[in-house]
Formats: sequence, C-alpha cells, structure tokens
Amino acid sequence: MTDRILLSSPDVGELEENYLINAFRSGWIAPVGPDLNAFESELAERVGVAHGVALSSGTAALHLALLGVGVQPGDIVITSTMTFAATANSITYTGAQPYFVDSDPLTGNIDPDLVEQALESLTREGKRVGALLPVDLLGKAVDYTRLSDIAAKYGVPLVADAAESLGASHGGRQAGSFGTASAVSFNGNKIITSSGGGMLLSNSQELADRARYLSTQARQPVAHYEHTDIGYNYRLSNLLAALGRAQLSRLDSMMAKRARWRSLYRDAFSSVPGVTIFGAAREGDDADDNYWLTSILVDEAEAGWAASELSAHLTLADIESRPLWKPMHLQPIFVGAPSLTNGVSERFFDTGLTLPSGSVLSEEQFGRVLTSIQQFLGERG
Repeated sequence: MTDRILLSSPDVGELEENYLINAFRSGWIAPVGPDLNAFESELAERVGVAHGVALSSGTAALHLALLGVGVQPGDIVITSTMTFAATANSITYTGAQPYFVDSDPLTGNIDPDLVEQALESLTREGKRVGALLPVDLLGKAVDYTRLSDIAAKYGVPLVADAAESLGASHGGRQAGSFGTASAVSFNGNKIITSSGGGMLLSNSQELADRARYLSTQARQPVAHYEHTDIGYNYRLSNLLAALGRAQLSRLDSMMAKRARWRSLYRDAFSSVPGVTIFGAAREGDDADDNYWLTSILVDEAEAGWAASELSAHLTLADIESRPLWKPMHLQPIFVGAPSLTNGVSERFFDTGLTLPSGSVLSEEQFGRVLTSIQQFLGERG
C-alpha cells in the first residue's frame, strides 16, 4: 500500500530536531524564553518591521491586531470572502461584523474596486468601519498599493491577513510588512510551521506591547496576580519558537521547491484546453508569490471534464486534492452578513482544485501525482 500524498505536509528534519533538543536542554520549557525572543526578532527582521509578537495561532494574531487598531463591538470590518473561516472568526471575537467583499477575477484576491464601493456606501450610510482586513490568498499578496490608498482615503486602518503569504512580496516589500499590523500563521500546513502558532507584526511599539500584554492573560506587573483587562492565553511556547526558528532559516529553499512544483504543473496542463493555474494565468504572474499552494481552474465546457472528476481520480490514487475556499458569504454561519459580491469567488469555488504542493514532497512522490494526472487526461482524450 502506498503512502497518502497530502497537499502540504510539514517539512521538518534534522535541523528542526536539533533546535528543539537545544531548547529542551536549555531548560526553557515554559512559554517564554530565549528562542521565543529570537524568533520574534528574526522574523520581524526578515519581513522588515520593527516588532513581532509570537502567538498560539494566526487567528490569535488577527484578533489582537484588530483590537490593537481599535475595532469595537458594533463596528464593521471589511474582509475577503475568499478565505478560511479564521479570518471572519477573528472579526467576530471583537464583537464586530464582517462585511465580505468578492474577488478580483485575475488574482483571486480581494477586488480593490469593490472595496472602494463598499467603503463609499458604508460611509454614506453613516456606518463605522473599524478596519479593512484583506487576505493574501494561497501565497499571493493583495494589491497593497491600491488598498493602502483606499484605506487612507476613508481613514480606515488596514490590517493584513498574511497567514498564507510569508515570503511573498508586493512592490518590493515583504508580505507581513503592510498595514498598521499584519498576521502570519505557522500552522502545520503552512509554508513554515512551528506545529501551531502565528505572529503579529507591526512597526507600532504601542500596538506590539499591548498585544504582548493581552496575550499573557493581561497580567499587571505586580507580585500577585492582578488584572484590569480581559486577557487571553495566546503566547507561543519557547519550544515551538525553536522549531519556528529552524524553519525560518530554510524558508527560501522551501519556496524554491514549491516554485518547482508550480512550474511542473504549468507544463503538465499547458496544452490542456480550459485549464489555467489559479492566480497566475500567464507565466510570471506569480513571480512575487511564495507558491504555498498551487491550484488550477477548470472550465468544464472547454476541458470536457470538471475539477471534481480529477479530484475523484486523485483520491483513488491516494493523493489529496481540495476545492478552493468556500466563500464566507456562502457559509451557513455567516448567512445574512453584509457582502458585496460579483460571482467571481463562487466561480472559483465551483471550478478550482488545489493540488499537492508541499516542499517535503520527494521527486518520486511528485512523479506519482503527475502520472495520475496524465492518466486522467489520457482517459479523457
């Protein structure tokens, strides 16, 4: 029986083991410690911001970032509808209301024109918009040039959900460096992992200090336990930070491996009618990506088959694949939430398929994926 090939398994080895053993032997088993401090400073330097606060998840980073820019109960936060639920959930934790905006048809990221329409409409209605929270989808940074200008025009703070885009860039700047604050994720399937975890990144000392305070149960600096704010148990442990440091040192090589898979997928589908690489219809469209996950879009009328059919074929070969994110405005929990949609994200959900993309894949494993795809295409003529 062959091993199942997954979309993006953790890519860990001897280096990560050594970092963990060293951290363990140092005695810093409790949440804080030298590896935690080093991880924060190393990642902040890599991204190009002044401060990093390592936390238990990317969702925690988003939650504290929103609180840090002043989002209040009853506010509206504009965000991408094409995203994972954590983005919208973090908004609801603050008591605010998510407002979902649809996708740009070329990149899949939030459509700046629709964002401006939404802000104009909400301003006219006298609604308070607490923040703009765009999402870098599958490793491609949003158009921060336009979105930053739009946010500034309406006096709305921008918080960047860079959970999927560590290592990517826009306009020569690293993802995670945009907005008043950004959030990255180190979940097990991300470009780098600390098993679980995330980090808030910001140039604001005040915002970073507040996030660090809230993430440690908002304990006052006195000998006994005293609390004047509601806090959260959100701090990343020193041991996991050690794992994250090892991973960060390998980020560029892991991106290069994923870029190679993207190129091979492009070659495999280059002569197949109706199939394009999601977010990168032309070679070079993805030059600034981190290549976290590669997805395809399938025009069933032109291709003669649907994305779901290829997915079923891969499943029989013990190869994981998955549709693109189901838009938040279609999720049962968010039915009735305000939105501005144009049908693009729904089309992506219907026609998109994400393929194995992890840097841990061997040449032999990736060869299995390509062989299975070629078998399927051969059966379809």
